[in-house]
Amino acid sequence: MKIKNLTLSACTSFILLSSLAYAEDITLDSITVTSDFRDKNLSQTSNAISVLSEDKIEEKAHQSFENVIGQIPNVNFSTGGSRAHYIQIRGIGERSQFISPVNPSVGLVLDGIDVSESALALTMFDVNQIEVLKGPQGTTFGSNGMAGVVSLQSNQPTKDFEGHIETTVGNYNTKSIGLALGGTLIEDTLLGRFSVYKNTSDGFMENKYLGKKDTQNIDELALKGQLTYLASDEHTVDINLAHIDVDNGYDAWTFDNSYNTYSDQPGTDAQETNAIAIKSTYQINRKMHLISKASFSKSDSTYSYDEDWSYKGAFADSLYPYSSFDEYLRKREKVDIDLRLVSDEDGRILNNTTDWTFGTYYKNQSEDLTRNYTYLSSPYTSSYDTENLAIYGQLDSHIADKLTLTTGLRVEKWEAKYSDSDSLNIDTDEVLVGGKVGLNYQENENDLYYVTLSKGYKPGGVNADNSLSSNAREFNTEHLWNLDIGKSFSNLDNKLKSRINFFYGLRRDQQVKSSTVTVRTDGSTEFTDYLANAAKSSYYGVEAQTDYYADNTLHLFASLGLLKSKFDEYEDPNPSNVDVNGRTPAQSPVYQYNVGFDYMLTNDVQFKTDVEGKDSYYFSNRHNAKSKSYALLNASVSYFASDWTLTLWGKNLTDKSYQTRGFGSFGNNPGNGYATELYTQEGDPRTFGFTAKYYF
Repeated sequence: MKIKNLTLSACTSFILLSSLAYAEDITLDSITVTSDFRDKNLSQTSNAISVLSEDKIEEKAHQSFENVIGQIPNVNFSTGGSRAHYIQIRGIGERSQFISPVNPSVGLVLDGIDVSESALALTMFDVNQIEVLKGPQGTTFGSNGMAGVVSLQSNQPTKDFEGHIETTVGNYNTKSIGLALGGTLIEDTLLGRFSVYKNTSDGFMENKYLGKKDTQNIDELALKGQLTYLASDEHTVDINLAHIDVDNGYDAWTFDNSYNTYSDQPGTDAQETNAIAIKSTYQINRKMHLISKASFSKSDSTYSYDEDWSYKGAFADSLYPYSSFDEYLRKREKVDIDLRLVSDEDGRILNNTTDWTFGTYYKNQSEDLTRNYTYLSSPYTSSYDTENLAIYGQLDSHIADKLTLTTGLRVEKWEAKYSDSDSLNIDTDEVLVGGKVGLNYQENENDLYYVTLSKGYKPGGVNADNSLSSNAREFNTEHLWNLDIGKSFSNLDNKLKSRINFFYGLRRDQQVKSSTVTVRTDGSTEFTDYLANAAKSSYYGVEAQTDYYADNTLHLFASLGLLKSKFDEYEDPNPSNVDVNGRTPAQSPVYQYNVGFDYMLTNDVQFKTDVEGKDSYYFSNRHNAKSKSYALLNASVSYFASDWTLTLWGKNLTDKSYQTRGFGSFGNNPGNGYATELYTQEGDPRTFGFTAKYYF
């Protein structure tokens, strides 16, 4: 009841703040959105978008990507590792990956580099802005953006020399240190920036059997470099380099859903990524400019775990205890090339009314897997290669002084080849089409009304497990139609900034992840997951964000996401699973919110606090097990002294128990005869620490 009341209060606060609005002379919005074809001020962006700017990210550098992104309306995540590997937007997105290749529903981009299948590459240090585009991004991103795209942008080089040093210590032996610096390398020719960040922690799990407190440890290193080459007044080249080395532990599952494990073979959640992106911006003439992008990334990952969650001798022989270890070694390589012509004001067409963008895109990606598993007589191997070739275009027609019609189209040729050591060979070849039609009315510089109808798609794929029937080894492309209606506005002398968006969507040939559970001869359970075009579903909801700057000392903020989704038609290929017709799909909480304020107690001391809450949601479409709803209290106190910032912070201060992953209708405990029950991975308990920053 308290959570429901708090949710109602958050919604009411947004409505009350918005109702104060009246027209004033206002200044331009300081936030620039860069994820679309053209850079625009946030207040002039006719997309369903949430943006975390640098002032909101700086205090979160020591936090994980999923904890930061999870505060945004209608954005959820699932862990199943040391960190969250998978993001869901409006309930759409993957929850896990084991033996089969995955085509992502949510695109993840770091400094122009596609890391959608490698989320461990995302860290918060020296990040300037996070943009979350919600709904299908069929024109701009194609097959990677059916549910939306999350784009992280690091701080770029500046002419003046600048930088900062940051260090953090916290409970659970948390330690981190980071350095970022940049400036002019060659006068009027070359700018550069470099950052390095090392983050370690024992984690909050304790392995009672091994007597260790670091089997779910965090050990992450991130190096990033940026170069800006000023070739001429008409030509600029930006180069981004990244080296990410993550060597985390994975020991998260227990029979009693506690923080105490008894695994004799703790797993690993590791990833090493090396990547480069090059962007060339060339002003051809007064009418148009050419943007050329190319990126290459290579990632090696290890994902392994103790499948039995126990040790030999933990149970009597009569209980048929088993010992099993599962390991997935993946190597990924990806090449992206994007060539785009963009008009300038002098290059408008159709009687000087229409801005235009035309481009072509190419991507080649390979993924090689080696699986080492106790129940396999030899390692399992597979290879999955995909190739995309797309053409796209967008017209922004100014049909009146304040009214703009946007039309976009993308046609993509998708080819995929799969083969494995079980002699399965599947090739797919199809043409995919996405796009959008939108209308926006710019009442003034900061007040915008918009409506957008968009179409996205997610390519079909392969179920690799050979225990499945032949007709279940493939699934088809999913299509999503989505309608967004929204308003962006700023009032009260620019003290109140708000965005509100209503949406409705239809999913067709929906790819639904389900699973089968069988009992082995030793009494243990074998879990086989698969994807099928099992459903049609619909969803609708609202996303609202508001910031109110009462004066130079007080800032109030609130965000709210409401989501109502259901399976309109559902037919699971496994008839033994529960019937979910009319039910909410997995990972789709009805509400999410974040409310809080920051207040300058003195000229040197600032206090911040917020509450982030989330409704319960189904863990899977195979069963009815759900997470618990929760509300987490966070707070910090900062002291500013010259170029220093000293912060004492705490997360989940009330030590609320909540879950980030769950398996239901599943038996893994010999102690109760492998009875079916719910197993969950717990979220972070109370964490606190101290962060010191020095700017120069």
